[in-house]
Amino acid sequence: MFGRRKKDADAAGAPNEDAQGADEAQIGSTGRDTDDALDPQDRAADQGPFDLDELDEDRETLAATRLDLGSVLLPLPAGGQLQVEMTQAGAPQAVHVVTQYGRITIAAYAAPKSPGQWREVAADLAGSLRGDQSEVSVETGPWGRELHGVTANADLRFIGVDGYRWMVRCVLAGPSGAVGADSPLVAIARDVLSQTVVDRGSDPHPVRTPLPVVLPQALLAQLAAAQQQQQAAAQQAGAQQAGAQQAGAQQAGGQAAPQAGPPNPVGPTEGPRRGTSGSAMQQLG
Repeated sequence: MFGRRKKDADAAGAPNEDAQGADEAQIGSTGRDTDDALDPQDRAADQGPFDLDELDEDRETLAATRLDLGSVLLPLPAGGQLQVEMTQAGAPQAVHVVTQYGRITIAAYAAPKSPGQWREVAADLAGSLRGDQSEVSVETGPWGRELHGVTANADLRFIGVDGYRWMVRCVLAGPSGAVGADSPLVAIARDVLSQTVVDRGSDPHPVRTPLPVVLPQALLAQLAAAQQQQQAAAQQAGAQQAGAQQAGAQQAGGQAAPQAGPPNPVGPTEGPRRGTSGSAMQQLG
């Protein structure tokens, strides 16, 4: 699928060891079972996630068939919708792909040069889920260890892949039974993950830090339009409420209220939705 070139840490333009040390100094070596995850060099040539620096294709070519989110470039499944989660400060925090079966979230994180971070992250996730009285099982998928969690609100599956100074985590969420190993949602997520491209960049980041999410200009324009539409609908609803209150006051004072025509219909809008970490805007894919 792609032309790949071998990673050479000493090649011109590669990050120096001092910058990389910021990543590695904050995580200890815990060892790794050989069957926990596949080493990036051991994966099949056509199986991603891929490192942008290891591909012969340029970013523009890759972005023609993928959504370019800065740190990750991922293909969109047919019929998928995008849900953009924003921080309280208004910066993009995560992008979710919503399908008819459930939601898929793929994000990249800083990691040491050697693989093994997913093992630690998976252990922490399993402990957290069990602490919330959720059922947790460990399964083996195409990239090794996967977590399957059953919570009170949704079924979850976590898939992790270690790369060179990055780790990708894919989170699947859906109703009961939606994230079983043979489910359509899992098949879609694995297909998307296998074609995902990661741009780690050269800046030092503490390990486990999410790599920056950058929205394309076209998506930013759609989000701004959706927000304006929601604000206009809110203003119209407020004006109608104020008019109704004024009419009620006139009737209470013995004055006949003028007949009002039918209100202008307000169609459904997709605008900001407030969550624990900020607002989310949804756009049709």
